[in-house]
Parts: sequence; structure tokens; C-alpha cells
Amino acid sequence: MKKNASEMSRKELASFIDYSILKPEFSQEEIIALAKEGVELECSSLCINPGYISLLEPFVEGTTTSICPVCDFPFGTSSTSSRRQQVEDVAQYDCVKEIDIVANYGMIRSGMLSEVTADLVEMMAVCKKYGKELKVILETDALNDAEIVSGCKCCLDAGVDFVKTSTGFLTGYDLVGGTVEVVDLIMKTVNGAAKVKASGCIRTREHFLALIDLGVDRCGLGYKSVRPILEASIDNDNSKEAY
Repeated sequence: MKKNASEMSRKELASFIDYSILKPEFSQEEIIALAKEGVELECSSLCINPGYISLLEPFVEGTTTSICPVCDFPFGTSSTSSRRQQVEDVAQYDCVKEIDIVANYGMIRSGMLSEVTADLVEMMAVCKKYGKELKVILETDALNDAEIVSGCKCCLDAGVDFVKTSTGFLTGYDLVGGTVEVVDLIMKTVNGAAKVKASGCIRTREHFLALIDLGVDRCGLGYKSVRPILEASIDNDNSKEAY
């Protein structure tokens, strides 16, 4: 019987978290400090920009936390050959188990679904070559429900491992990120054929637990949210406080 999220230990909850360290203005000292926190909290991975893999590799060695580089971030508009090279570059690291990449959501909005699928097929070929999993960000706040469904189908046709909601960096739209409603739509569309990662605007413990109970495989959380959410786990006396 599946355990309710509210009954999970801090360590169990941390295994659902991709700890996001993606702001381009961060200094190396800030990146290292945040990475150390993600490792200390035993998060599943550190989501970072690809240029910092070598910097952070020593801090995850021998831990349960891996590095998840995010390619073609945050727009997803580079050429397929450029995107493929980015994936190739990061896939060669042993500390990398999964790779995030942004789908070209402008193409999804344009109905260019065969082009989106073909691009993702190329990314998957590289990931399979190195034994890595691919997580595809749809940027759902820029899409309507029909477009989200179409993006999911592109992901399924390409055989990707995860479908993911948001980058957290979209501008010019009302941002809701990984809401229960959006994630539920994705889960019903992929119907178990791919794993699901919720990300964007997940800032409370209540929201985080609701997504786990819904059945997500992973949640992307911003660095400011992770510790407050986990410190309310059942390992602590204040586990029943509202967040």
C-alpha cells in the first residue's frame, strides 16, 4: 500500500526533490554553498547550469545526490545540433544520472509537433548512448491545455523518461507552475508511459505533499523552499504545522 506523503520521513521526501540552483547571477561561492545544502538534505539531485558540473562534482561524490544539468535553458530554442552537443557534453560525467532540457515550446504552440518530436528523438539517442535519463520541460505556463497534451504526446513519441512542467524563468505570463491541475493533466496524458516531474511555484509543504500523493516521481524546488519544507517532516516535533 502506498504511503501517504504526510507519513514520509524527511529522507523519503528529500528523494523526491531536485534542488534548483539555476540563477545566472550566482557567484561560484553561492553555488557551492547551495550545493552543499542540497547534498546535506539528501535531495535526489542538484539542478544546475551545465558549466558548473566540474565545480560541483566533488561535493556529490560518495553521496546519494547526483547532478542534473539543465540544457538549452530556459528558452529551448537552440538548433537541434547545438542541443545535441550540449547533451553530449554533460552526459559524459559519471555524477550525472538525469538531464533536463527545455522543449521548443514556441514550436509546440505553432503546431510543429513532428519537429519537436524529431528534436527530442535526437536528445534521447545521446542519453541512451550514455545510459542517462532525459527530463523534458514543456513550459506549461506558456501553453493551453490542448498544447500541453500535444507536448506530452511529442515526449511519448520520442520515448523520453520524464515530462516536466516549468522552468521557473518564464516572463510575460501569469505563473502557476506545477499546480495539481496541470500535473494531473500531464499524468493522465502520459498514463504511466513516462515519469512526471512537477516544477515551478512549489513553495509550500502542503503543495509539495499534494503532488507526491497525486503520484509525481519528482518535484523541482527552488533553493529557498527546500529546507523549510523538509524541516517540517515527521522526523521533527513540528511536523503537523501548516506550510
